Amino acid sequence: PRRRSPIKGGGSSRIPRQPRLSQRSPRPLTGRCGGPSGAARPVLCPVCDAEVSLPAGGVGQLPPDCLAGIRAGAATGCDLCTDGAAAGRCLTCGVRLCRFCCRAHRRQKKTASHAVTELENTTDCSHAGKPLLCHSHPTEELRLFCEQCDQLVCQDCVLGRHRQHPCDFTGNVIHRHGAALRELLRSTQQHMDTLEDVLSRVDDMGGAVRSRAEAVAAEICEFARGYVKAIEEHRDRLLKQLEDLKVQKENLLQLQKAQLQQLLLDMRTGVEFTEHLLMSGSDVDILITKALVSSRLTKLNSVGYSTHPSVDDRIQFSPHERAGQCCGYEVFGAILNKVVDPARCTLHGEDLHSAHQNQLSGFTLLCKDSTGERMRRGGEAVWVTITHKDKRDCAVKPTVCDNGDGTYCISYSPEEPGSYAVCVCVKGQHVQGSPFTLLVKHKFREHQGVFHCCTFCSSGGQKAVRCACGGTMPGGYQGCGHGHKGHPGCHHWSCCGQVKESSECLCGPPSDTSQRSLLRTVAL
Repeated sequence: PRRRSPIKGGGSSRIPRQPRLSQRSPRPLTGRCGGPSGAARPVLCPVCDAEVSLPAGGVGQLPPDCLAGIRAGAATGCDLCTDGAAAGRCLTCGVRLCRFCCRAHRRQKKTASHAVTELENTTDCSHAGKPLLCHSHPTEELRLFCEQCDQLVCQDCVLGRHRQHPCDFTGNVIHRHGAALRELLRSTQQHMDTLEDVLSRVDDMGGAVRSRAEAVAAEICEFARGYVKAIEEHRDRLLKQLEDLKVQKENLLQLQKAQLQQLLLDMRTGVEFTEHLLMSGSDVDILITKALVSSRLTKLNSVGYSTHPSVDDRIQFSPHERAGQCCGYEVFGAILNKVVDPARCTLHGEDLHSAHQNQLSGFTLLCKDSTGERMRRGGEAVWVTITHKDKRDCAVKPTVCDNGDGTYCISYSPEEPGSYAVCVCVKGQHVQGSPFTLLVKHKFREHQGVFHCCTFCSSGGQKAVRCACGGTMPGGYQGCGHGHKGHPGCHHWSCCGQVKESSECLCGPPSDTSQRSLLRTVAL
C-alpha cells in the first residue's frame, strides 16, 4: 500500500495497489460520416433496442454492465490458485477467491483483517467480480461520485479535472441516489401496471372484435344464403315466364299456320276445280257453273292475310331492369318482349310548333310498341335536330332527358327567331309528325299595363285614364267601365287589351300622351 493525498472530507486513506490490468485501447469508429473526428453513429442495445450514442472514446467508454459481472462471477476462477471456482471476494484486496483460498486468506497474518464476502450473498456490484477501474487512471478504483458530472471518479480524478466539483464516497451518496432511483422505479412500476391493464383491455377488445367479426360473418352468410335463394327463385320465375311467352308465341304461330293452310287448301281446291272445268267441261258446263266458280274465287281472293308472320322473335333480357322484391330482397333482371315502334311514337307539348327567342321551351316524346301500347322503360336511342331553315349555320342544340318510363323530355332555347326544321328519330327512324316546322318568335314581350277589370276601378275614378280595350264611359270618362261601351266583359290588360293573363303583349313601347296616361294607370 501507498499513501495518497487527503480527499474531500479530511483525513487520508490507505488503498492497496490494485493489479494493473492489460487493457487494449478501443479502436476508433469510422463510418459514412468520416474518420474518428466525424460524428459518432448511434447503436442499438441488444436487450431493449434503445438507441445509444457512442461516446467520443468509442465502445470502450460505454458504462460497464455490473450485473453481467455478477452473473459471470460464479463462473470465474480464483485469482490466486486459478484452479477452483470463485466463491468469495476480498473487499480489501478486490481479488476473487475459491473456498480453499478464502480460508487461507483469513488464516494468513497479512490478510487476517481483510473482509471476505461470499459471491452468492453479494447484491452490490462493487462487492462482486473485479473492481471497477478508472478509464483515465487504470490502476485506481472508482470509489467516488462527482455530483456535478453525475459519474463515478477515482481519487486521481478528484485531484485533477474534478478538483472544484462536489465529490463524495459512493457509500455516502448511494442512499440519496438510490432513493431517487427507487422513486423512478415505483413510477415505472405504476406505468407497468397501467400498461398491463391496457394490454389486458386490448386483449379483451381483441376478443370482442373477433366475436363481433364472427357474428357479422354469420350475418353475411345468412344474408348471402337468402340472397342466393332469392336469385334462384327469381331465376326460376324468369325461366317460367320465358317458357310461357315461348308457348304463347308458338300457339299464335300454329293458329296462323292453320289458318293459312286452310286458306291455301281452299284456294288449291278452287283452282283445281276451275282448271278442270276449263279443260274438260263443255261450253254449256262452263256457262252453267261460271257464276258459282267466279263467286268462289272472288271470295277466296278477297280473304285478307298477312304476308309476314303475326308473331316476331323479339324476346330480350335486361339485366339492369328492376324486378321488384323476391324473398325480401330487391332483384334485377326482366324479360322484355315489347319493342319500340318509331312509326307509333308520338310528340306532345305546347312548345311543339312555336317558341320564343332566348326562352327555354320543350316537348315530350312518348314511345310505343308495335301494338300502340306505351313503353314502360327507357334506354332507347333518341336523336333530335333543330335547324334554321334560312340560316343553315344556325342550329339549336337540344337536350334529351330519359325519364325511364318510356317518355323523353326534349328541351331547347333558340337564339335566333325564324322558322326551324325539327327532326325526332328513334333507332334511326322518324316518329309520327317528324320532321315538323317550329316557328320561333321574337323575344317574349312582357305586359306594360295592369291586368284589371276596368280603368274606373284601377285608377280610383280618374276621367283622363284610358285603356287599350277601347271601352268608354259616359260623363266624360275616357276609359272603360263595367258594362259600358267597348268593355270586354272580363279582366283584361290595360296595355294591349288582351284578356289572357299569360299572353304576350302586342303593343310596342309607349310614345304618345295617351300611353303616358296609361302608364299612370299602371303605376296605380
